[in-house]
This record gives sequence, structure tokens and C-alpha cells, in this order.
Amino acid sequence: MANDIFKGSKKLGFGLMRLPLNNPDDATDIDIEQVKKMVDMFIEKGFTYFDTAWMYCAFKSEIVAKEALTSRYPRESYTLATKLHSGFINTEEDRDKVFNEQLRKTGVGYFDYYLIHDVNIHSIETYDRLHVFDWIMEKKKEGLVKHAGFSFHDSPELLDKVLNEHPEMEFVQIQLNYLDYDSPAIRSRECYEIATKHGKPVIIMEPVKGGTLINLPDEITDMFKAYNPDLSIASWAIRFAASHDNVKMVLSGMSDMEQIEDNTSYMQNFVPLNDEEKGIIKKAVQILNSSRAIPCTGCSYCTDGCPVKIAIPKYFSLYNAELKDNPDGKKGWTPQGEYYDNLTKSFGKASACVGCRQCENICPQHLKVTDYLAMVAEKFE
Repeated sequence: MANDIFKGSKKLGFGLMRLPLNNPDDATDIDIEQVKKMVDMFIEKGFTYFDTAWMYCAFKSEIVAKEALTSRYPRESYTLATKLHSGFINTEEDRDKVFNEQLRKTGVGYFDYYLIHDVNIHSIETYDRLHVFDWIMEKKKEGLVKHAGFSFHDSPELLDKVLNEHPEMEFVQIQLNYLDYDSPAIRSRECYEIATKHGKPVIIMEPVKGGTLINLPDEITDMFKAYNPDLSIASWAIRFAASHDNVKMVLSGMSDMEQIEDNTSYMQNFVPLNDEEKGIIKKAVQILNSSRAIPCTGCSYCTDGCPVKIAIPKYFSLYNAELKDNPDGKKGWTPQGEYYDNLTKSFGKASACVGCRQCENICPQHLKVTDYLAMVAEKFE
């Protein structure tokens, strides 16, 4: 049964997407030695699920999985998930080219979980044209994939349609966090309910929304700490996602040892949220909805194909921070402005946007990126 495919696994997965870097401006310069220590601690605490993808960390994540995990641990001691993205396949032959290269890069003979990556109203055309759903089931028959599923960034209506057409899919990975839960754009709750209706176990991505639910207003932080000073801010978000009965795995893109230590501490013997904690989170959402400017998660899907190399997520993060730090714009100097100027030495300015909108086509949040870049340019330039 599909619901047994995560049996025995603790609910926290290690997302190999926001890995520690030696050079913060070079996504390929990964601190391998630190990643090894993080992997060691994760496994020592009894966690086994690792998640990577073809283009994570500028196409280096799967290589890191081999160096830090698969070449150092017995195959039965961990489970590994990776993904096939529509942006990198144009022919049916490309499916196998990518898949075979993923086997080589990760150093494994099979994948425990293999996902069709970012199914949405645009990508589904490619996946259908290239018969990717049939192809992934062939890989399962060959023993190269143990369990087949897909990640999803779109409406519950489309999710329902995809699951009706492809009941062979064993699980669904969706974005779910307390800020997006009832968002009219993301509609996490409705997508979760659709997957549950179809009997498909759910994996959660973006539980802390790219750090948005860690760097919170003081009013919310104080509220969380007043209830339990020993719980980290991140724990509220991850436990919110994990508290849903049909959620079998919550992915956290951990970037340092401190995050590994914190996340494993409360997920090792996971306790769901109680009613009082749920009420506090509801208040936090009300506060956040009244103050947030650009709801970017920092996934960086938008940056690799940018023709003028604009550091889109970095700029959006600075913009949001600037609005908190300098809401009336009266400060002559702010650290955000200096960081922006420094970044433009290595990356294209926000004003350099040529309006090709490839960023908007790939954005999981469906953000109007070009409009936001104009706002960034007006603020910092």
C-alpha cells in the first residue's frame, strides 16, 4: 500500500538544497567537510531521508550526496530522493540521459524515491508530451526506482486532475507552512486535502518558507518564547507541517550544524502541536499577513536562466528587510543598501531586467518577479 512507503521513517528529511558554502556568492563552492558532519549527526540521531534534485546547488547537490552520504554509508542505512525537471528535457531520450547521469553523480544503483519535479500547468505539457509518467513507472519495474511520485506547485484543481489521471503515483510533495496554509495564491491546505482524498501520503517542502518563518517580527518571536522559551522559532513551523496526519515527511533545507542540532532535537521524538500552540500560530499568521512585502522563499529556481544574472532572491530578501528596518525611507544609509550595492558588483542590477519573464514561468510561488524587481530598483537604485 502507498501509505506504507514511509513506514519506520522519522518525519524529518534533510533537503540538500541550501547547503553551507565556502563562498556565499558561489553556489558551487560547497563546504563538503561541514556537510559530512551534518550528514553524520543526522544519521546518528536516527534520521534517514535525504532529498536532492538535478539542478540544486547549481547542479552540484547530487555530487555532494555521493561525497557526503552514499560513498560513506551502507545503502540500506539511508533513503535517497531525487527528481526530473521539465526544464532539462526536450526529447524522450533526454529522460534517460538525465536519469543515468543522476545515478552516476549520486553513486547509487537505484533511488528510493523518484519525483517528477514541479508539476504545474506549464510543465505538465512537457511531462505528458514525453510520457514521463509512463517512463517513471518503467524505471520502477526495472528496480531503478522504488517509489514514484511528484512535487507540485499549482492549484488544488490541477492536483486533483493529475491524481485522477495518474493514480499510479504513490506520493505527492507539496509546499505547506502556516503562512501559506490558507493563502489564496498557494492554497496549501486545499492541496493537502486533495492528496489525502486520493489516499496519497504527503511530503512537505518549504515548511519555514525559505527562512521567512524564522526571521519573524519581534511581536511574534516574543509570543512564541513566552509560551515555551526552550523551543526554537523554526520548530513552530516544522511542527506545524508535521502535525498533519497524512504528512509523512517534512523536508528542511539545513545549512549548518546548528540547524541540524535544533531540528533533530524536537523531531527525534515528535510531539504534534496542541490546541493552544495552534492558536498562537493563528495569531502569528494574522500579524505576518499585515506586514510582508515580497513572499519569496529563496528557492533560486529563477536565477540559473536569468540572461543578465540578477540575484533575484537576494534582492527580494534585502527589500523585505529594508521595509522592516527603514519603513519610511528616511534613513540615509542602511546595511541593506550597502549589501545591494556590493551584490551588484557580481550580479546584474534589478534595473537590468530585460522582461523575458523566464523567472516568472519557473517561479513555484507564481510571483510577478519583474514587477517586484522594478520595486527593488526604485528602492535601492
